[in-house]
Parts: sequence; structure tokens; C-alpha cells
Amino acid sequence: MIEASGDMALGMTGAYDRAITVFSPQGRLYQVEYALETVRSGSTALSLITDSGVVLAVEERMHTKLQSPDFSWKIFQIDDHIGAATAGLNSDARVLVDNARIYSQTLRLSYDEEPSVEAIARRVGDIMQLYTQHAGVRPFGTALLVGGVDRTGPRLFYAEPSGLVLEYNAWAIGRGAEKVREIFENEYSRSVSLDDGVKLALKSLVASVDKIEEGWTVRLVTIPVATRKYTMVEARALQPLLEGLLKEKKQ
Repeated sequence: MIEASGDMALGMTGAYDRAITVFSPQGRLYQVEYALETVRSGSTALSLITDSGVVLAVEERMHTKLQSPDFSWKIFQIDDHIGAATAGLNSDARVLVDNARIYSQTLRLSYDEEPSVEAIARRVGDIMQLYTQHAGVRPFGTALLVGGVDRTGPRLFYAEPSGLVLEYNAWAIGRGAEKVREIFENEYSRSVSLDDGVKLALKSLVASVDKIEEGWTVRLVTIPVATRKYTMVEARALQPLLEGLLKEKKQ
């Protein structure tokens, strides 16, 4: 029996992270793990639900003053009552969001009723999972927080590159996720008002950033139970709250 040389053994080991459909001897899919790392290094996104509605928020950096202050590339409307916040590769997120939008309208036309938040989140997870088991493709380098208000009330789901879909009351993804989750653990309560939920979301995002750079801003969406309508909060409406939080952070 011929023993593999050190270089050959290393080459064989390295092959596992080049093939998406091949498990390592330890039962791992390295490409999926690398996709999760892309999410962890992305900008922070969070969502929380209260009895009064859903809050979705993301941090963004405006690269120039010429950029529209009310345009977001990290937070999306899927249906009248459903939105999504993303971390990771924005281009990958757009593909998933577009598919979710089409699926949502298909359900409306087929059943003459609005889709549930869970149905949309599971659809996103199903697509992600397919891209972990077919050759010639790669996993999606993004994760989504899908939140909305349907017939069952406020709902929030997390979908990641592996296809895993989980339901939360509050969750965060991206580079500042650990700090945000720590704040949620200590301060989150579902019984608070939607306005207090917005304040907690802003406080958590500001706390998660080590250094506030020029152009840093927050995009925030609310979906109230009363209206069940996706509503992007204008930047100028958030500015007074953000300025107060940023001042406290500097002190």
C-alpha cells in the first residue's frame, strides 16, 4: 500500500472546501461554513417583534453625499405586510428577495389571501438549501431576517445559507450581532410599545459599532399590527434619536 505524501494529503484535505457537494470526513460542508462567515462579517441587521408590531433595522454607510438618504440596499419590502433585513452579500440577498416577492404574489393569486410570514421565510430557506447540494453553484452569501404581521400576529424568522429557518422574538446578524443580542437578552420585552421597540433597535445598533464613521446611518422599517403595512421610517425622523444616542456613546 502506498502512503500519501504530506503534500498529497494536504491537497486531498483542501479539496473538501472546493466542492460544495462533498462532505469532509468530519461531516462538514466547508463552502456553507464560509458563506456563514460572509454573513458574520457583513453589516449589522436586527429585528424584533412587540405586541404592537415588527421592527426591522440595518446599519448602512453612505459612500457619497450624492446618494439618496432614503434609499436602502440592506432592507427590502416583500409584500404589504412583510419585510426583510439582510447581512452579507447584497446581490445575493436581492435574488432571494425577488424570488420571495414572486412567491408571495403567486400565493395571493392562487388562494386569494395574503401569505403568512412563515411561508415566505420557508420559501427563502428552501432556495438556500438547494444551493448546498447541487454542483456548479455556490451557497448564498447572505442571511435574512424575515418579519411581518399576518393573521397570527407579529412574526420573525431567520434564514441562513445552510437553509436553516428559525423563529425568534428578537435576533441580530452581521458583525455586531453578538453585542446586539446581549442587549436584547437584558432589555428586550415583547410587551413594550412599537415606539419603544424602535428606540431599543436604534440603541442596539449604535452600541454594536466600535467606531462611527462619516456616512454611517441606520435604515429602519416598522410594520404595525394596527395597519399591517410595511413603513420605511424617513431618515430625518430618526435623526434626533440617533444624535442623542451617538452623543451618549461619545461620552
